[in-house]
Amino acid sequence: MHSSAIFLIEFGAIILGLGLLGRFAGRFQFSPIPLYLLAGLAFGEGGLLPLGTSEEFVAIGAEIGVILLLLMLGLEYTATDLVSNLKTQYPAGLVDAALNALPGAAMALLLGWGPVAAVVLAGVTWISSSGVIAKVLGDLGRLGNRETPVILSILVLEDLSMAVYLPIITALLAGAGLAAGSATLAIALGVAGLVLVVAVRYGRHISRFVSSDDPEKLLLVVLGLTLLVAGVAQQLQVSAAVGAFLVGIALSGEVAEGAHGLLSPLRDLFAAVFFVFFGLHTDPASIPPVLLPALALAVVTAGTKIATGYWAARRAGISAKGRWRAGGTLVARGEFSIVIAGLAVTSGIEPRLGPLATAYVLILVIIGPLTARFTEPVATRLTARRRRLACNMRAGGG
Repeated sequence: MHSSAIFLIEFGAIILGLGLLGRFAGRFQFSPIPLYLLAGLAFGEGGLLPLGTSEEFVAIGAEIGVILLLLMLGLEYTATDLVSNLKTQYPAGLVDAALNALPGAAMALLLGWGPVAAVVLAGVTWISSSGVIAKVLGDLGRLGNRETPVILSILVLEDLSMAVYLPIITALLAGAGLAAGSATLAIALGVAGLVLVVAVRYGRHISRFVSSDDPEKLLLVVLGLTLLVAGVAQQLQVSAAVGAFLVGIALSGEVAEGAHGLLSPLRDLFAAVFFVFFGLHTDPASIPPVLLPALALAVVTAGTKIATGYWAARRAGISAKGRWRAGGTLVARGEFSIVIAGLAVTSGIEPRLGPLATAYVLILVIIGPLTARFTEPVATRLTARRRRLACNMRAGGG
């Protein structure tokens, strides 16, 4: 059979399969990310039916998926929002980073993977899944709750931290020395700072330049600008994803809203392809040996995320029930943990890192919606029970 025909059959089957998996996940109201990862495992090396001619195209689609994920994330926020969050919520961001990055780094060192893998795994365990959490908040009807702004602030700070973190690990994974790594970080910080300043002062002018009443022209200009900036950023050894994120921040108002609506289907398509691509490069046989460390890391970092949300909500003056809801909602990891792990897998620094990250994300992307729903009622019952026991002990002692 002709190679182009095989490509069309393979790629068509992938897209159709992803659509059916997404429909199945939607029917039962949970994230499709674990199903996409499992699909990649099934059709990758060591899977049930390895792909042939379409893998190269899937790799390109996966790279576009990462870029669109970060672009859409940037469109959610304005530069003013980011500056405001940095000023008011940075203590919560520091607590979040300390509590959730350190367990990942410690696990990598305990497994003997070395300092570079430790920095990568720290990022995997640190960043919550904005996509999964946003869906959970909507499904549970909590978008108007008092604790929701606290949750969103932590997510914004994590996303903004990516602009610093990704260039660091890009330099480390490339084996850059101290001087080259410092230069890369300086360029990344300089570019990020410049874009924020330009977005705050000239965001309206940029949006006016991009704006168009014709959806087709708006889509082409925004997508073309994003890919161009992402490519330039990658050429400067910063990160294509960070470049896309900064483009999203620079756009605001009606342009951001219009672009969001037009690009959402493309993001969902290519993001799904990205998760499949990550699964393709993970041998299912490599997961069982790292399943126990992944489970231990999931339990520990679920607890640290709950503690992070509780502390941040208490600092904001939220009631006890709202604190528990905030903590439970932040547990899910997903797209950005896989993005970070994907960089390490591509560089080949530690063959077990990809399987561990896959197992870790699979566990927490399933547990996350459950902790969001049940952490508060379980904590409330346990607290009430402890109070009753304390009252009974005092009464017995009296």
